[in-house]
Amino acid sequence: MEPLSENEIRASFVNCSKGEARRLNLPRGLAELPWENLDFLGWRDQGAPDRAYLVAPYEGEPVGVTLRSTMVRRSLTKTNVCSLCITAHAGSGVALLAARRAGAAGREGNTVGTYICADLACSLYVRGLKKSTLVTRPNESLPVEEQVERTVGNLGEFLARVLTDTLG
Repeated sequence: MEPLSENEIRASFVNCSKGEARRLNLPRGLAELPWENLDFLGWRDQGAPDRAYLVAPYEGEPVGVTLRSTMVRRSLTKTNVCSLCITAHAGSGVALLAARRAGAAGREGNTVGTYICADLACSLYVRGLKKSTLVTRPNESLPVEEQVERTVGNLGEFLARVLTDTLG
């Protein structure tokens, strides 16, 4: 992913008002992020634990979405799998994140959700740069490049659902 400026990030949001985008908390250390290893920029809001944000390239442009998470009870006996990168996590390592749809559908309260790594570090898990706590990533027959492509494809499908203005 190409590095993005604060203004580019704020301008990319499609499912909130411009005022909300101006007020959201950006991740610290944007310049120091490992942009070359990121397929998307994802972060949790330190001031509001139920909020998360995601910005990804989509059809040649950065697209940002605001997300809300459900409260997940931590269980060390259950394993959950991220729908984007297929990384297994123990306990609350995966969260159900819901995004308001863009446009009129979102203003009417329609949302779409998916299970994503709670820390939104899918890109790092796929590349083996970050390890899931207590769970080892299964050995896949797909090369890392194809796992990255799968993750990007899964994210693209989620973003397409967010950008679809109708429930049709």
